Amino acid sequence: MTVSSPRPNTTHQEVAHPPRSGAAIRQTFLDFYAARGHKVLPSASLVPEDPTVLLTIAGMLPFKQAFLSLQPRPAARATSAQKCIRTNDIENVGRTARHHTYFEMLGNFSFGDYFKEQAILWAWELSTEGFGLRPEQLVVSVFHDDEASAAIWRDRVGVTPRRIVRLGEADNFWSAGPTGPCGPCSELYFDFHPERGDDTIDLEDDSRFIEFYNLVFMESNRNGDGVLTPLSHRNIDTGMGLERMAQILQQKPNNYETDLIYPLITAAASRAGLDYTKASDSQQTSLKVISDHARAVTQLVGDGVTASNLGRGYVLRRLIRRILRHGRRIGIHEAFLKPLAESAIALMEGAYPQLRQRQAAIVDELMQEEARFLHTLERGEKLLIDILATRPKTISGQQAFELYDTYGFPLELTAEIAGEQGLAVDEAGFEQAMAEQRQRAKTAATSLDVTSRDAAGSLAAELGTTVFTGYQQLVNEDVEVKALIVDGQAVSSARAGDQVQVGFACTCFYGESGGQVGDQGVFEVISGGEDTTTASDDELTRVQVRDVQKLNGFVLHIGEVEHGTLALGDHLRIQVDRHRRRCAQVHHTATHLLQAALKQVVGSGVTQAGSLVDVDRLRFDFHCDHALDGTALEEVEALVNRWILEAHPLTVSEMPVNEAMAQGAIAMFGEKYGEVVRVVNVPEVSMELCGGTHVDNTAEIGVFHLVAESGVAAGIRRIEAVAGPAVSPYLKLRDTVCRELGERFKAQTADILPRVNAVQQELKRSTKALADTKAELAVEKAKAFVQRSQDVGRFKVIREELSGIDSTQLQTVARNLCSTVGISSAVVLAGQEPSGKTSLVASFGADVVEHGLQAGPFVSGIATTYGGGGGGRPQHARAGGFKAEDLGNVLQAAEEELRKTLQTRSEAKGSKRKDRGQVRRAAKGRAAKKAVDERLRQATRNADENELKETLR
Repeated sequence: MTVSSPRPNTTHQEVAHPPRSGAAIRQTFLDFYAARGHKVLPSASLVPEDPTVLLTIAGMLPFKQAFLSLQPRPAARATSAQKCIRTNDIENVGRTARHHTYFEMLGNFSFGDYFKEQAILWAWELSTEGFGLRPEQLVVSVFHDDEASAAIWRDRVGVTPRRIVRLGEADNFWSAGPTGPCGPCSELYFDFHPERGDDTIDLEDDSRFIEFYNLVFMESNRNGDGVLTPLSHRNIDTGMGLERMAQILQQKPNNYETDLIYPLITAAASRAGLDYTKASDSQQTSLKVISDHARAVTQLVGDGVTASNLGRGYVLRRLIRRILRHGRRIGIHEAFLKPLAESAIALMEGAYPQLRQRQAAIVDELMQEEARFLHTLERGEKLLIDILATRPKTISGQQAFELYDTYGFPLELTAEIAGEQGLAVDEAGFEQAMAEQRQRAKTAATSLDVTSRDAAGSLAAELGTTVFTGYQQLVNEDVEVKALIVDGQAVSSARAGDQVQVGFACTCFYGESGGQVGDQGVFEVISGGEDTTTASDDELTRVQVRDVQKLNGFVLHIGEVEHGTLALGDHLRIQVDRHRRRCAQVHHTATHLLQAALKQVVGSGVTQAGSLVDVDRLRFDFHCDHALDGTALEEVEALVNRWILEAHPLTVSEMPVNEAMAQGAIAMFGEKYGEVVRVVNVPEVSMELCGGTHVDNTAEIGVFHLVAESGVAAGIRRIEAVAGPAVSPYLKLRDTVCRELGERFKAQTADILPRVNAVQQELKRSTKALADTKAELAVEKAKAFVQRSQDVGRFKVIREELSGIDSTQLQTVARNLCSTVGISSAVVLAGQEPSGKTSLVASFGADVVEHGLQAGPFVSGIATTYGGGGGGRPQHARAGGFKAEDLGNVLQAAEEELRKTLQTRSEAKGSKRKDRGQVRRAAKGRAAKKAVDERLRQATRNADENELKETLR
């Protein structure tokens, strides 16, 4: 390995034209390493391949499997500009100079090639010569035990020892987890105030130092006991923050005022009628949050993420809602995400041209979420104001959960608004309330359980990618068993009845990927390995394969040993179920035709959001902001069937990915493609990057039939369809259903629908009449409750239990009673519906509310105690969700709380009235005494005057 010569500090020369713009900094970095043998790789999606990671949080993440030797390395040397999202420090965004949710990480990587010395020398050369930083402005840190790195910085580069700072494991040691590859780090810091000297270096001083380049020396492997052993292939992983380098080179006080972000600040400020330079600190913070999050949400939607309440969708929704809330704080009350997103796209499209290609989808998704949240914000803020009006010490977990579950308020937004009022939120209580919902939301994992995935991961690293031969053949006559897993453990043999996962070097079985399900079929042993137990002729070893899964390119065949013994080294004849594969091929090609038809009928902006290609159906999810009407669906179905009848031959070829994209091939957003891709082309109809299996000619599909169209998420529609052999059983089922309906309704096929509509209308009328009757009976029954009302001070309390009516009817009864009794009434009712649901309702008269007792917080507090939830307006509210057996206790607790509160307030009011009476009486007494005194004084004066007159006479 050739090591470049160091550039001593004493010979540093100023760079004539150092890069200043963010784009120039990015290109300078990539060009520097490309000139030194590094392969320039494009940024990976923000949606990572690694299922254990929610979002791409670091530049090295796309290479994690390569660093762990679970995937082939992309090159010996590589460099990239990787877009990243982090939300762990979201509260600091806009408040500090350098915290972001979206940022770009520039990195250079060595996979078993160069190591410490070369990485350090190049980092210094790039910093001082590429970016023109003066050596006296740079400080480096090393791991305290890493003498080798310290020596390279000191002796090879020439850094003054006093500017080499040794740090501990918490700061300068990287690891992939508690076990696995790890190693020390070395970081470069920029010194904004070198004139302060080398004796006062404190890298924690953010006002003076900023870390801009981190070098990770991956040299060890840590086992479960914490013991480090040297790696056979040492790696380099580095990261330079683009935004930080822009701040340094553009000489700005923070990252936000660089050309990477500031145009978005000015766009938002203009929308709010503000001048950023004259805005208050709070307004500047909001503008920074808006600009940071605008970049993040634009890139997330560009990579196919849609807003939801789970996972990545929740991150997107949370960021959008923070943008809108901070917009309102600076005076933006109308919709503004569309122009903001357009500004973000214009700012970033030079490095990420796909943003312009996806502009329509990005803008549509953001506008839809914005419209939803502006309505949500108004409703949720009203409820939160009601809660705050009760002057609680904290916002309870149940109240926060209700805001989230009912109004879509993220916990962080509730905490933010509450924090502005000096209140905390019971986050532990919120998490407890969320636990059941999270459990229900969990989706099933793949056919490989966790232990099997661990075992398969080790085998995948050892055996590498499985070669797929199934495009040309459905039988492999002689393949050797290379991997065998039973009960999550790698084994040497398996017996009849064992559930197994089997791996080969090559296979004709298709592993589930690209939406297409895995193949099924059978294995038969043709010759045994060393550990095989000889089977009798009538007990030939046979394995039934029910699924095939891929793990990092390694294919595992999942099934059961029906009889005989299977062992490592056995040679098998493996055969795919031809009929199932054929049906899958038909549906896969039909899916390509469906996407092409949607682009023609609905619009070219239609893009795939997911798919399922099964043997008996297909499912296609796509980005679209509206439902498709019957006419559009008929056009789509007719167009696909026309292409089938036209008998278009398919051509399949492999070519460089850039060439395929230039020819117009459609790629699935979020999918990771290699340098060479497989292109499936239906000439003049469809061209897609696809690794799945297909028919040779569209005529082989036979027929295509749409089954359903529906919405599955905000801005995402779903079409379900059947094609080829699957159409006949589907139509046969529909025919059977129609025939049975006709017999039941005594109607011909054409008359079934009108007859069903008539029955439905009659049922609605009957149901409504029954509900009205139940409500009337409940009201009549409730009139007797008035006679049983209890006096609490000057208030009337009614507490009763009703069963057999729903919560709406229960509320009607409560309101009726409250109206009957008058403004001083407090009505609390509980009941159980026929379905088993439980409800607690409260209706308070105006006088009760005026005295500070509100129905919403009252029922919410009671329900929370018993595991339920609820809320509402000050005069009327309801709660539910507790167990039926707790209903009596709930009602009793409600009455006791009501009596205690009313009694306290009544006594307080009485005491105040008594005090006011005494004051008034005292005042009257003082006034009377004053009048008497005045009369006495007047009488005295009159007497004196008369006496004087008499004397004078």
